[in-house]
Amino acid sequence: MFSAAELKKNNTSFSTEILAGISSFLATAYIIVVNPSILSQTGMPFSAVLTATILVAFFSSLMMGLYANNPILVAPGMGLNAFFTFTAVFTEKLSWQVALGTVFWSGVFFLLLSLFNVRAYIVKAIPKSLRFAIAAGIGLFITLIGFANAKFIVAHPATMVGLGKLNAPALTFAAGLLITVVLLIRNIKGSILIGIVLTSLLAWPIGRWWGGTETIVNIDNMISMPDFSLLFQLDLVNSLQWSLAPIILAFVFTDMFDSLSTFVGLAEAADLLDETGEPKNIKRSLITDAFSTTIAGLVGSSPGTAYIESAVGIEQGGKTGLTAVAGAILFLPFLFLSPLLSAIPTIATAPALVLVGVFMMKPVVKINWGNLSEAFPAFFAMVLIPFTYSITQGIIWGFLSWTALHIATGKIREISLALWIIDIFAVLALIL
Repeated sequence: MFSAAELKKNNTSFSTEILAGISSFLATAYIIVVNPSILSQTGMPFSAVLTATILVAFFSSLMMGLYANNPILVAPGMGLNAFFTFTAVFTEKLSWQVALGTVFWSGVFFLLLSLFNVRAYIVKAIPKSLRFAIAAGIGLFITLIGFANAKFIVAHPATMVGLGKLNAPALTFAAGLLITVVLLIRNIKGSILIGIVLTSLLAWPIGRWWGGTETIVNIDNMISMPDFSLLFQLDLVNSLQWSLAPIILAFVFTDMFDSLSTFVGLAEAADLLDETGEPKNIKRSLITDAFSTTIAGLVGSSPGTAYIESAVGIEQGGKTGLTAVAGAILFLPFLFLSPLLSAIPTIATAPALVLVGVFMMKPVVKINWGNLSEAFPAFFAMVLIPFTYSITQGIIWGFLSWTALHIATGKIREISLALWIIDIFAVLALIL
């Protein structure tokens, strides 16, 4: 699959794919610590959730590389972990065992939709203008995440958002961003990865030599042993009840829109399209995403989903599943070495995330801005993704506004059956 001839056919190389995999991993690795910090609030052991997070990321990303041959990492999704904790457990009063069961059953339902190609059929029904807008919106979203991670942009009581303090971390982030841009302009191989490493080195003196007393690069321990106590602790029987159908469906719809928008957005931005202009290997990619949610329930995590941060590796040159395989393998050592992730602070990966926004804006030139029935839904989706801090909300309102405008302007025949189905799912996602 990853022979020299095949890599050359995709205009890439072994070294490029490995560097891309490392870059995507570094941009995604935060989930190893963030996911257990959220899920452990339900009473699940932090160390066990950390182990489950790594297992989901490893097996799912490996499958994405070997089975779907796409350079996209898969791991427990942000937003989905919050829904698991604050809605399923805290609001609905489910035990975490039952909540894990709902994750499993949502993965099974998701897998059936994927096996019968329902999801791929839905992807093909997404209007081109919305595809371009989703790609750009995801780019803006990733950029916002980068700025927020670096605290370069912060919440502001008067203006909602504003510029953060120009302190040592912010200046280090700005220096890292400048270095990475220069490396990219000079076409230095591995620019993004080099930028992450150099920014980490620049951050080491903060709190030690200058910039106050708080250090942001810390290595407290070298080794931590994996905790497998959450494996197969889900409650399969009590989670399969009619009263819990809304929770299961909410997981399905949220995961579906997240993964669909990520696949479509990355495919459009990075030209990962097949000969028909559709996202490459979409059916296998969606099956992988569904598989990730299913095993998440089994090992003790919230649902897995495709990661938008994979755009970092794709922009680094990753074009095949070898990128995902390289990223997957890098997760495994952190079953034992998770404390070392603290050596890569968020301000080091933030420049890469900001630059991804630049790269993912390219599809906007393909939108017909002279046709308002196409342009408005595209713009609506594009800006709502970062403004609502949700890919799901952006794509839902993009679909609904596209349909509403075409009905109101007498173009109802242009709305396909699959798009009507998407709209139904969109409404259900809003009300469940």
